[in-house]
Amino acid sequence: MMAVKNKTTPARGNRRVKTSVVFILMLLCRNSGSTYVGAENGQGTGAMYNSLEPVGSPSPLPPPPSSVGRDEPYFDTTVPGNVTALIGKSAYLNCRVRNLGNKTVSWIRHRDIHILTVGGYTYTSDQRFQTNHHPDDNEWTLQIKWAQKRDDGIYECQISTQPVRSYFVNLSIVVPTATILGGPDLHVDRGSTINLTCTIKDSTEPPAYIFWYHHEDVINYDSSRGGVTVITEKGEVTTSYLLIQDAVASDSGRYSCRPSNAEGAVVKVHVLNGEFPAAMQTGSAGLSNSFVCVMLIVLLSVLYWHLLTGM
Repeated sequence: MMAVKNKTTPARGNRRVKTSVVFILMLLCRNSGSTYVGAENGQGTGAMYNSLEPVGSPSPLPPPPSSVGRDEPYFDTTVPGNVTALIGKSAYLNCRVRNLGNKTVSWIRHRDIHILTVGGYTYTSDQRFQTNHHPDDNEWTLQIKWAQKRDDGIYECQISTQPVRSYFVNLSIVVPTATILGGPDLHVDRGSTINLTCTIKDSTEPPAYIFWYHHEDVINYDSSRGGVTVITEKGEVTTSYLLIQDAVASDSGRYSCRPSNAEGAVVKVHVLNGEFPAAMQTGSAGLSNSFVCVMLIVLLSVLYWHLLTGM
């Protein structure tokens, strides 16, 4: 009677190799500040934040200026006088008043000397503007919903004393920009790895997501083509790397990086068959301090790909 060896099926072996590689990749990038997106589910992780919303309990108010009477209203000048907001998000301009008494607080836009709010009432037809009053600390916050570039400028918080007292807040609206390094054209040799690096700058918060496109098709990480990896590092400057192994002629064409909070960036990739033009990609341009992590991921991905094709 012949002995039968216990042989792992190709499907089960593929799953084991895949799980092992993904686990190693997670360990490699665990402390690098990177988000790994691969063929497993196409999604990464990363904490999001909104630096524009008021957070936490207010600090104690300072004593009144020497020029102000003991019971007269005055401003807390420790409140920031410069505010930066992301286009399309809400902007919050804070004004904190002490000893308000029976006086009222108004917000005025200096660009056109337009009264926006008086107390809790809105005096503009633009419904994006409203005042939120926090009685515990007598803070009057002007909220501008869906902030636009035209909202840039100086806003005046005014107390209805005689003469009036004013506190000025300067609002800056930032528009994030995306750039693919090395563009507008990149040339790579057939069989090499295409390495595209997209950076998103001038953003008060990282993008919720970044999609890569080849022509007008979203790049599919678990397609039959294989060998596709995306690594995203979120921070003050967010960077996304698209790595495509074993480049072939069909990989040529227009690639775009499209973050959730900025206009997309475009580059045209040319896969060459042995030519060496001056614009040939060297493979390392534009990498950040996660270079080692990126390269290890590429090497492990190549190993994973060859193990799969050999099973």
